[in-house]
Amino acid sequence: MTDLHEKSATELVALMTAGELSSREATRAHLDRIEAVNGPINAIVTIDAEGAMQRAAEADRRFAESGPTGALHGLPMTHKDTHQVAGMRSTNGSPAFAEHVPDRDDLIVARLRAAGVVATGKSNVPEFGAGSHTFNEVFGTTTNPYAPTRSAGGSSGGLAAALAARIQPLGEGSDMGGSVRIPASFCNVFGLRPSLGVIPMPGERNAWAWLGRVGPMARTVEDIELFMRAASGPAAELQLQAPLDASAFGGEAPADLRGVRIGVSRDFGLGVPVEAPMLAALDRAVAVFESLGATVEEATIDLSEADRVFGDTRAIDFATGLGALVDSQPELVKPEVIWNVEKGWALDARTLIETTAAATRLQQRVRAYFESYDLFLTPGAQVLPFDATLRYPSDVDGVESMTYLDWMRSACLLSATGLPTLAMPAGFSDSGLPTGVQLSAFHYRDPQLLRVARVFEAATGYARTAPEISGDGRIVQTAPAFAGAHDHRDVE
Repeated sequence: MTDLHEKSATELVALMTAGELSSREATRAHLDRIEAVNGPINAIVTIDAEGAMQRAAEADRRFAESGPTGALHGLPMTHKDTHQVAGMRSTNGSPAFAEHVPDRDDLIVARLRAAGVVATGKSNVPEFGAGSHTFNEVFGTTTNPYAPTRSAGGSSGGLAAALAARIQPLGEGSDMGGSVRIPASFCNVFGLRPSLGVIPMPGERNAWAWLGRVGPMARTVEDIELFMRAASGPAAELQLQAPLDASAFGGEAPADLRGVRIGVSRDFGLGVPVEAPMLAALDRAVAVFESLGATVEEATIDLSEADRVFGDTRAIDFATGLGALVDSQPELVKPEVIWNVEKGWALDARTLIETTAAATRLQQRVRAYFESYDLFLTPGAQVLPFDATLRYPSDVDGVESMTYLDWMRSACLLSATGLPTLAMPAGFSDSGLPTGVQLSAFHYRDPQLLRVARVFEAATGYARTAPEISGDGRIVQTAPAFAGAHDHRDVE
């Protein structure tokens, strides 16, 4: 088969479990694809080709003896470089861990291995996953397959670029302040930030941490659901277990969206600046949802205290996880991380108590919103993919960025709510750059959210538009003609 790189994870696994494709063949095609297209985008930064082929051979041997090894039998996959893979260089994008080789897998990697995944390497990240632009002093910058001079987003930017470039169909990202959703928007793929604990993410130093999530990224919603069935479920390491079973993911999608109530906000009710092309993408999505029968009205969750909840909680998490390193070796850590850690150390008891109260009020407002609406639709990012030589955008639509997080506020505000949120492709700008939207549901309604997304995906097909890659593997700028390739009028 010569088109394996275009197939979804669901299709590849089906072929392998039917005995029509071996894991060795799939893995060889995956490694060949990395060699062919990775150079210009720098998405994959560590490759274990020999080990991957050995693991694929073992998957084939076990299949011959006893059948499929799991829900993701034989599927080749690189892992995010902030996730520890036993025996494989895992750097966190930091000079402090440039040669680090862990002796055990993180829980998400262990679950994917148990589901049958063949680990092949690591995808690039910003240092310690901080910020939504993927660059670091160990491996350099990851760029966008649709425009190789532009950012791929972050911190799961290496994975997003690999998905868009057809290096692999599925992978695990993580998301504290948009690290799944912004790169998904930038690279024309889907990315899910699940409800708390649905995919367990145990904290080594804070068992009660709630802001960060592990979530899948893929080119199809069906693959997102496949991942959730493979990786969700209870974990002994968690203090509380999520009230959602892995078997809930999938099932039949509705024929249309009649009866679904969607609130939409262009500025989150807070005057958040958003570039015009991203607002145009939101308008396209609204038109699609309306054409599918949904009721769409301008409405927003009251997010007036979300900035505080996000900012203080993130600072606590950074000081908890990286405070010792910053205190002992600040010269090895980028300034944005130092700033976040120092903010955490500066929080006093009164501030923490007031932030906890603010988080409680925020949840009351979330519940009030969902008494009237089923979903919340917002811009996928505030900006288009920007110049990859920048650390972060200096302004958004003329509004100056005071910190490296300001341009990510569209994602951070939703992180503060804890809601399950899916980033979805929303077509292309007039300049040919990908755009996206975010769709949020109430806590633990992740399966319903994904079923609605499948209806939207079927009506649009935005993610099927691949970046233009020349015969010699060179990735070139996407043509502006793509801007109208999937206009909402196509579904009216």
